[in-house]
Parts: sequence; structure tokens; C-alpha cells
Amino acid sequence: MKSILGFLIILLITISKITGQINLQTVAEKSNFKSTSDYNDVKIFIDQLRKSSPYIRIENIATSVEGREVPLMIIGNPLPKSPKDLAAKKRLVVYIQADIHAGEVEGKEAVLMYVRDLLHEKNPEILKNVVLLVCPLFNPDGNEKISPLNRTYQNGPVNGVGVRYNGQLLDLNRDAMKAESPEVRGVLTNVFDKWDPAVFMDCHTTDGSYHVEPTTFTWMVNPNGDNSLIAYMRDKMMPEMSKTLSGKYKTENCFYGEFFDMLDPDKGWVLDASEPRYMSNYYGIRNRLGILNENYVYADFKSRVMGCYWLIHSLLDYSSLHKSEIENMLNDVDKRTIARGVNPSPADSFAIEYKIRPLTDKITIRTYEAELIKDTNGRRNYKRTDRQKDVTVPYFIDYYPTKNVRFPFAYILTTHDPVITDLLKTHGIKVEKLLSDSKIDVQRFEISELKGEARLNQGHYTNTINGKYISGPMDFPAGTLVVRTAQPLGNLIAYLLEPQSNDGLVVWNFFDRYLVPQWGMGYSPCPVYKVLDKVDLKTAEAK
Repeated sequence: MKSILGFLIILLITISKITGQINLQTVAEKSNFKSTSDYNDVKIFIDQLRKSSPYIRIENIATSVEGREVPLMIIGNPLPKSPKDLAAKKRLVVYIQADIHAGEVEGKEAVLMYVRDLLHEKNPEILKNVVLLVCPLFNPDGNEKISPLNRTYQNGPVNGVGVRYNGQLLDLNRDAMKAESPEVRGVLTNVFDKWDPAVFMDCHTTDGSYHVEPTTFTWMVNPNGDNSLIAYMRDKMMPEMSKTLSGKYKTENCFYGEFFDMLDPDKGWVLDASEPRYMSNYYGIRNRLGILNENYVYADFKSRVMGCYWLIHSLLDYSSLHKSEIENMLNDVDKRTIARGVNPSPADSFAIEYKIRPLTDKITIRTYEAELIKDTNGRRNYKRTDRQKDVTVPYFIDYYPTKNVRFPFAYILTTHDPVITDLLKTHGIKVEKLLSDSKIDVQRFEISELKGEARLNQGHYTNTINGKYISGPMDFPAGTLVVRTAQPLGNLIAYLLEPQSNDGLVVWNFFDRYLVPQWGMGYSPCPVYKVLDKVDLKTAEAK
């Protein structure tokens, strides 16, 4: 009798867990897509997931300036305690991030739904090849400001969404390089550096050109990454995901962009965000696969959430199926990057200027004719008509260098500013120091012009800098900081430290106090020196 009673108790507990998980719904689902989840809703939902499955663990990416934790769901079968557990049985790590702009909430609802449904499966096929990391609420402070007065032009949810910025009034999708927010510093340290995901997708909502497709997405584009990864995504991964999304999951989609001119779509479809301050581009600079998801703001809220939900399915389907291919490709790219830094040739370069051109093949967008209107201030705006038409147009997404400088063996820093060194280490970059006084052949950058922008950008009067390189030997004392480029993050190192980089530390004012003398005119030497060719530097890791 006792054994039968025990069996029945276990059975009831099991049934309760299963039915509880089946009935678990997001706020969007429960409200018939009239509302989105607040911070406590998300915390309660993922805690219920944790209690219902042995395949999920919750960690904390960061704590916001207003004191809210940024949750990270780790899903695996078996569930890894740390990245070291993945060494024996290789599985691809995929990271999906939502709500970086807390007015753009489709990804938040979609990832919660996806994780719930994945964990409901008895032995998910996906988890044989993939460890999934998910942050459903990257900007909790912005999310708590939910109001129907935010983003009033979008088609739901009628009960409102959060705001774009975090508790510091920073746009987190402009913070990847300077990393001034706890959220971005946390994701660098606790996700990118720690878990090194092979694939990263950042979920947004576009408010651009008119079209039918509820789901759009695209790949990282900055030309200072390894361009073989861009080619792989452009030619294989993204087209296959698009085909799966439309065929298997019956979701209309197109690659993300905007028309140059809504009145004349034939001029082309363009992606105009190329700098690594944007997180998907940043991830490409790290030699990994970065995806930007933009859900179409004028589609109804349910269609946007479900489109994102099926896009996540398409991404995980592809990542699982092509696990070994992606893994081998990224290993090869890391080896090439390190080898280039060990002995760079004069042909190795870093682009300080680049332009955009269209792909060879055109793409089709299901758009609407538009009419020009002017608001009370005389500004040009467009109004969508009901006249739908499909157009096949050039896709401007191919960024190519127009001005290069030599890629170096190492950078030497003559400042020990902890703000700078801590930032480099937060990015995962190895910093060393000279063990003895050394005379080294270097290039120094002689500044001819340094100009801050007239308008603040993310709290910065961002710089433009002009000048020239002067070569020659220089004496550097023991303890001087050295950053070798023979690291997997060699491309990121150059982007941060190259004086003329368009998104580096000079641009974001990290070196301002060192660039001009306190007295007198002119400019001080830029405290970043380039060692172009391989040289025997006696160094140790800088603690």
C-alpha cells in the first residue's frame, strides 16, 4: 500500500509540473497581446521555469543603477555548471538578448515563450547540440517605465511599453565599445568573456520603412572583423534561416533595412548602422556571429511577437544542424587572427574609413506606396497608403574599406589610467607590461587637429582626430603597458586603440586629458604607440 501511495504521489507531482508548465503563460499571452511583462512578471515567470525543469539555471548578468538584477537563463541537457563542462562534450553556445531598448518588447515575450516550450519537450533535440543562454530583460530600468504614452505610433500593445534608455539615460545599443553601463559591462564579463557564445542575436523593433513582413533580421557588417564570417552569414546562414522561417514556420520575413526614399523604392534598401557601438556589429569584431533582429513596428503586437518567436526557432534549428561547421569555422578564424598578430605583414590593415555598396543580388520587399506629408514644422514625413506592391531592389549592406592604416604587432600605452586598462580587461583583452627599460621602433601619432562635436552624444562630445604617423625608436621604461594583437580579440584591440578608429577610445574621450598640454598651445603626443613589426618584447601580464 505504501509503495502504491508513493507512486501516486510522484505521479501527481509529475503531472502537476507538466500541466503547470503547459498553463504557464506570458503577460502578452494572458492579456491577448494587449500588455507586456514588467520586471516582476519576468522574474516570476523564469522562476517558475526553474522550478519545473532540471535543464535551466538562472544567473545574474549585472545589477542596474536602480538596483534591479539583469537575469540570464542557462538552458542545457545536461545543464553545464560552467563553460568548462562543455570541453568534454562539445556543444555550441547561442546567446539571445531582448529588451535592450525597453520600448521594443517583442523579443522579451518571444524568448520567454520559446524557453517554456523548449523545456516542455521531453528530450529536446536542440539541446543535444546547443547550450542556450537567454536574457529576456536586458534593460530592466527602462522596462519599468511602461506607459501607453511611449512609442504611440506603433501598433500595440495598447497598455504601453517601456523607454529606450536605461537608468543612466544611456542607449545600451550604443555602449558596446565604451561600456559605461553596468548592463553592458555585465554582458561583456558574464556572457561574452565567460561563455564565448558562437552566435548572438539581439532583438529589437524597427520603426522604419513601410512593408508587409512582420519579422526582419540581418547580419553584422563592420569590415574590420573577419570578412569570411560576414560572407558565411550573407551567403548561407541568413538565407537558410529566412527560408526556414517562411517555409517551415509560415512567417513572412525579409532582411532588415530601410528605403533610401519611400517615394522611390527602386533607389534601394539600406542598412546604415555599421559601427561596433551597435552590439551585433561589436560581436562580429570579436570573430563571432552577430545577428540583428528588428520586428516590424506597424504590424500588430501579436504578429510581431510570434514572428520573433519563430525566428528564434529558425536560429536554433540552424545552429543545431550546423554545430560542427560553425565550431570549426570560428576556431579557424581565431587561429588566423592570432597568426596575423604574431607576425603582421605590410599588407595587414585596419580600415579607418569605409563606404557602402549593394550586394550583387537584389532582394524583394513587400512594401506599400507612400505619400509625402509635412508636419506643422515643415518637416518631411511619409504616410502609408493601402496600395501594396512588391519591389525587387538593391540591398546596400556591403561595407568596404576606403582608407586603411597598418595593422600592428602591438600597441604600447604610456598611461596607466585604470579606467582605460579596466575597460580593456572587461572586454576580455590581455594587457601586459614591459619587464625592463626598452628601446623600441614605433609609430607615434602626431595630432594636427582634434575637434569635439558641438552636440552631446551619449554624454560625450565625441572626437574627430587628424594627424600623421611618425616612425622611429623610442625609450619606454619598465612597467609600460603593452597590448599584443596576437589574441583572438585582435580586431577589437585595433578598433579600441587605433587613434583614427571611428569608434575607439579617442572618439569616446578616454584619452582627452592626455592629448593637450595644461599650459601652452598645440597637442601632446597621443599615448598610444604602434609596434608594426614583430619584435622580442620581454613582458608579463599586467595585474
